[in-house]
Amino acid sequence: MEPTDPPKQQDETSRKIERLNEILRRLESVVVCFSGGIDSALLLCAAHSVLGDRALGLTAVSPSLPPGEREESAAVARAIGARHEFIESHEIEDPNYIANNPDRCFHCKTELYSLTTAEARRRGFAAVVSGIIVDDLGDYRPGIDAARKHGVLFPLVEAEMTKRDVRAAAARLGLSIWDKPASACLSSRIPYGTAVSRERLARIGGLEAELKALGFRQVRVRYHELPGEPPVLLARIELPIADLARTVEPDLRETIVHAGKRYGYHLVTLDLAGYRTGSANEVLRGRSLKVLG
Repeated sequence: MEPTDPPKQQDETSRKIERLNEILRRLESVVVCFSGGIDSALLLCAAHSVLGDRALGLTAVSPSLPPGEREESAAVARAIGARHEFIESHEIEDPNYIANNPDRCFHCKTELYSLTTAEARRRGFAAVVSGIIVDDLGDYRPGIDAARKHGVLFPLVEAEMTKRDVRAAAARLGLSIWDKPASACLSSRIPYGTAVSRERLARIGGLEAELKALGFRQVRVRYHELPGEPPVLLARIELPIADLARTVEPDLRETIVHAGKRYGYHLVTLDLAGYRTGSANEVLRGRSLKVLG
């Protein structure tokens, strides 16, 4: 079901779409960093509409990409009709990324933007653009610093688009994923200071995929290791508040616990605060605007 905005909001959406088109038209040719999420999907759709084959979507593939996102990004690009390719990224080989300090995202995005800007230069594209939106500027996001360092542009920010604007515009343009829940790389589920590894990413991605198969559309599996020999692995599951009651249905509860055990977790828990973006940043004093309330 598509959103039904009042006429004033519809006019505002139309104005921002046209503004976005003008920005992209001025750039003449672009490589879009296309994650498969709604923000970059709108950007790719607009770029394809304005620039045709002078717009190319590049999706980075690495162990931190959630299961199913590669296939979905390809399907979305096909539906748009845009040029789209995958590129392998190797942030998992960077000791600074593996260390998983609060600047982890900077090192991940440094890899991404190094690859995409090099590819843009090689192919003669004028600019690299990312689906950063106005909302993203209000949280601790070191990846934005990496983008700026590499000269990556933010057309959605320049068009003053918020998440609401993006969803309204995507629905207006017929994108099937206009209401797709927010996603993020699997590394964001690991608390700062716990090293990122292929094994940990696989445990997280596998359990999240199982939960989605059970009908939970928005889900995060937060990975924790408790002291012990060997460490006790704990899965802290975040779901929207409206979904919490469903998890205690006997059959479903047992299915979730068994799924967690299959992926190596000793303890499977539910976060009663519910799903919220940026929860990993709640421990960073002064670096996040996200608060519970």
